[in-house]
Amino acid sequence: MSRPSAHHGSSEETVTTHQRQKNASNKGVPSDNKQLLKYRHVAAVHAKQRTSCLSHDSEHSPSFLGFRNLMVIVLVVMNLRLVVENFQKYGVLICLRCHDYRRKDLILSTALYALVPCHLFIAYVLELGAAWYAKGVLGRLKRSRDRNPNSDPLMTSRAFQATWNAIAWAHALNSSYCLVLTTYTVYYHIYHPLIGIICQIHAIIVWLKNCSYAFTNRDLRHAYLYPHHPTSSEIPKLYSQCPYPQNVTIGNLAYFWWAPTLVYQPIYPRTPSIRWTFVAKRIGEGVSLSLFIWLATAQYAAPLLHNSLPKISTMDVPSILERLMKLSTVSLIIWLAGFFAVFQSVLNALAEIMRFADREFYTEWWNSPSVGTYWRTWNKPVYHFMRRHIYSPIVGRGFSSGFASMMVFFFSAFLHELLVGVPTHNILGVAFAGMVLQLPMIAMTAEFEEAEGVNGKVVGNCIFWISFCLVGQPVAAFTYFYAWQAKYGSLSKGGV
Repeated sequence: MSRPSAHHGSSEETVTTHQRQKNASNKGVPSDNKQLLKYRHVAAVHAKQRTSCLSHDSEHSPSFLGFRNLMVIVLVVMNLRLVVENFQKYGVLICLRCHDYRRKDLILSTALYALVPCHLFIAYVLELGAAWYAKGVLGRLKRSRDRNPNSDPLMTSRAFQATWNAIAWAHALNSSYCLVLTTYTVYYHIYHPLIGIICQIHAIIVWLKNCSYAFTNRDLRHAYLYPHHPTSSEIPKLYSQCPYPQNVTIGNLAYFWWAPTLVYQPIYPRTPSIRWTFVAKRIGEGVSLSLFIWLATAQYAAPLLHNSLPKISTMDVPSILERLMKLSTVSLIIWLAGFFAVFQSVLNALAEIMRFADREFYTEWWNSPSVGTYWRTWNKPVYHFMRRHIYSPIVGRGFSSGFASMMVFFFSAFLHELLVGVPTHNILGVAFAGMVLQLPMIAMTAEFEEAEGVNGKVVGNCIFWISFCLVGQPVAAFTYFYAWQAKYGSLSKGGV
């Protein structure tokens, strides 16, 4: 019994010695057995063909994580330097009592918000009447078919078609009146631009929701009246859990009002419970980022814009370009903070409270290889509305996809002008033109989106970021701020 044990111990010792020598050789440390490393100076370092990792013909793409970290550090340090320089030059500009809003602004904005449930209730009453009429029509149709199986007198009567047209027009007037009333009030009676923007955003959201509610129920009503029509098979199976007209209830519409989506469905995927800790974290993020945006705007963006007014008045192009590039940094940071606050914090908190399960409010738009990819990925709620209620119906009527895309951007341009021009009381068409000009940018960068290699996508992504940072937001901010100051600020008083 002792011999195998000794042999086994000798084998373990040999393996251990060999491993020690191997490890020592790998670490560059001399081992006890110097005979094995006698010719250490003749090791073949260059034994095969290899390329530099940054070369195009490299087998593996290198990781640029370190460079990314470096760029983040450089960006933070540069902006901290600008913040310190700003404090040294202007001091602390944060002031809680320096906001030039009026008491009437708060009263009117509250009244406009309170009118929203009224318009939603009207939409519910209209759809309830349509559902009641559809039930009666279906009952009369069944009795008529019992007497004559080949006749559909109700479906082809003028009164039948006139009723549906009247309901459609009533929906259009109700939803549009909400938007028109808000737009008129903001443009003529609400002075503060921020309060006006909030009112306009809410009015546009409610308008789009009302339109989606009317369009969707119209198609559901058609499928309800024509269950054997070929298009009835297009109704998603998910809707069978709440078929028409069972979805026409106050609770169903109220849920859609608060749900973080612009597209109406009778039923949505739901989560089993509410995580209140998750809600608190998202609300905390939203509040913190809102404070950061306020501080960055008041301390850095506002003085920069004010100092740019003389340059714009005298059309000092080099100075305007210098201020434009300087503003691009802070405007980008403010926009990114606002994006995260809205789409990651607020919408996720609202979705958690409403138990709304589909939370893909955006995808990786920052990696967009083209301008078109950016517009399809950065704001999913608006994208879904545009595709479902504008793009697809236009294509379904036989028009080309290019024409449908053009109509989508013209409609979006109209909404952008309402959102920016009306609260600033300067409908200049800059926001409208900025959206329409996205069409040639999309066409120009489309080939980069379809490129097979990485280089094409990188070029497309760089074009997107340049147009986004230098051309888009800073130019719009300069233009509307100058117009505001010319109408209400220092320029109107002859201060510049």
